[in-house]
Amino acid sequence: MPAVTVDDLLTLPRVPRPEAAFSRPRAVRSITTAPRGFEGEGFPVRRAFHGVDLADLDPFIHLDQMGEVEYAPGEPKGTPWHPHRGFETVTYMLDGTLRHADTHGGGGLISDGDTQWMTAGSGLLHIEAPPEEVVMKGGLFHGFQLWVNLPASKKWSEPRYQDLGARDTVLLTSHDGGAILRLIAGDLAGHTGPGSTHTPITLLHATLEPDAQVSLPWRNDFNALVYVLAGRGTVGVDRRPIEMGQLALFGPGQTIDLAAYASQETRAPKMDVLVLGGLPIREPVAWYGPFVMNTRAELQQAFDDFQAGKLGTIPALHQGGNVVPDGA
Repeated sequence: MPAVTVDDLLTLPRVPRPEAAFSRPRAVRSITTAPRGFEGEGFPVRRAFHGVDLADLDPFIHLDQMGEVEYAPGEPKGTPWHPHRGFETVTYMLDGTLRHADTHGGGGLISDGDTQWMTAGSGLLHIEAPPEEVVMKGGLFHGFQLWVNLPASKKWSEPRYQDLGARDTVLLTSHDGGAILRLIAGDLAGHTGPGSTHTPITLLHATLEPDAQVSLPWRNDFNALVYVLAGRGTVGVDRRPIEMGQLALFGPGQTIDLAAYASQETRAPKMDVLVLGGLPIREPVAWYGPFVMNTRAELQQAFDDFQAGKLGTIPALHQGGNVVPDGA
């Protein structure tokens, strides 16, 4: 980590430090620690949003840090075919490779800084699995998957797939060049990330050099969350300590403040964080498993449609066992 960087941060466009006289820093409301679990066929995850109220996460639903794990040959795992309806999944890989496919023609390889943005909308079937060559040789696997809710008016949208390569990510730096900011979606200081979103959000991956400090301008009507992928440091103007696997929830304001400790661990010499926020939808949420709807009746309809085969049909195997969706 990280997969996408530059040799000289000072060559990148800078995000200026917000003027203190015209901005109010966001205070940290809570810091929670993600419990460990397993997903799919058994790959390890940290449940980043565990213990945080959905109303505070809105418009986000779920965030898994996948790995970091070093697989031996034959060990890499993925997920079998599974349904989704009513939201978007954002899968961002730091290290390793996954093959994605869905029953609406989306799919491909995602690795080393790539992002796969899938709008499930009215519903589809989806699979994520390491390619055969990755299974054979093993290797490092590390990434995250974020679930972004859709408003009721968009839950029945036609499914959509966005393949955002590492080179598509907008690279910025902090005011003094002490951090690299990878803007995946949304706006930051006049710059716009490549991800096209139904729900207004901003999502970025920041790497702070040891002892670096960052103050980011943030929309006042967005919520604000920071999750630490690696390293340790502080969040907020009151410098609350935070480390790998912890999530900070911020209160209202116009800036997000981060700082990396001067001394970091050998295995994580820099502080890596996800910074995310969005415009709250403020609608009822009925969520169970792979479906995120507004009412229990809609949830039941999603299960009924899935069982009736209305969310798609698993395609045949092609190309030496790799799954290729119909229409791909």
